[in-house]
Amino acid sequence: MQKRKLGNSNLEVSAIGLGCMGMSFSYGPPKDKQEMTSLLRAAFERGVTFFDTAEVYGPYINEELVGEALAPFRRQVVIATKFGFDLNPDFDPRGMKGPPGLNSRPEHIRQAVEGSLKRLKVETIDLLYQHRVDPNVPIEDVAGAVKGLIQQGKVKHFGLSEAGVQTIRRAHAVQPLTALQSEYSLWWRRPEEEVLPTLEKLGIGFVPYSPLGKGFLTGKIDENSKFDSSDFRSILPRFTPEALKANQALTHLLGSIAARKKATPAQIALAWLLAQKPWIVPIPGTTKLHRLEENIGAVSIELTLDDLREIDSAASTITVQGARYPEKLEKMTGR
Repeated sequence: MQKRKLGNSNLEVSAIGLGCMGMSFSYGPPKDKQEMTSLLRAAFERGVTFFDTAEVYGPYINEELVGEALAPFRRQVVIATKFGFDLNPDFDPRGMKGPPGLNSRPEHIRQAVEGSLKRLKVETIDLLYQHRVDPNVPIEDVAGAVKGLIQQGKVKHFGLSEAGVQTIRRAHAVQPLTALQSEYSLWWRRPEEEVLPTLEKLGIGFVPYSPLGKGFLTGKIDENSKFDSSDFRSILPRFTPEALKANQALTHLLGSIAARKKATPAQIALAWLLAQKPWIVPIPGTTKLHRLEENIGAVSIELTLDDLREIDSAASTITVQGARYPEKLEKMTGR
């Protein structure tokens, strides 16, 4: 597996990481713990050294799964987790009943980190993200709290998720950011407008989540696909039958290039991301070994400048239909 460095931080990770959320949360009921433990260990055996979780996934059970599964390889892997939600008893993490409550007050951050350290079975969190920007807490206070945790040896690197460029600059001035994690793929390219140039200028790495468009870019989802009420995609405007039908043009494009390259659409989608910048590390999630191996295979696919021009040119003629989140969740991004 090739390695990449996240920005100027010297934090070196596998070129493709593993998003662990779906093992416990958001895509139907939690999966079997033993099976997911085997999958996490299989990922490590195949060269993946970058694993992404969060306290809100479950809540809590995803961190416990990741911590237990990776304990034997602790010194050889990088585990990223996140804080920032108010996990009260009636918390609704997917925003199905209303926007989930945010909490990035410094005392809450310190409390969240103590919990994550225990669940992950680690003495230091490798990379700690603020999960969503909290409009009620100045980002300087958030960055200052994480800076204190870094000085105490409880955290190594600081990151933000779905933050806007002004917030990124303000946080970075207090405690240098190692990475920004936000959605980015061929069907969500908004980060190219302002975020990517800002990260490049400041020397911050970029970790795209949902690099396969929550499964859509694999080419296995169409307007006849059905999503259970426990599947987050059931409330996403982009996953209505009408939007899925309209957006098939994108998977047809990936499919035609994949056929030429003897690859799969998912591999082309990931290879496209890897080709954008050397400091981009996508974290596709999966609960299946064959998908894990397929995703890892994207690292060895070479897209030429002509290939990239062809993808860009064809993609620019396709207007993706449907918002990526319901309005109440979309309002929590780009702050």
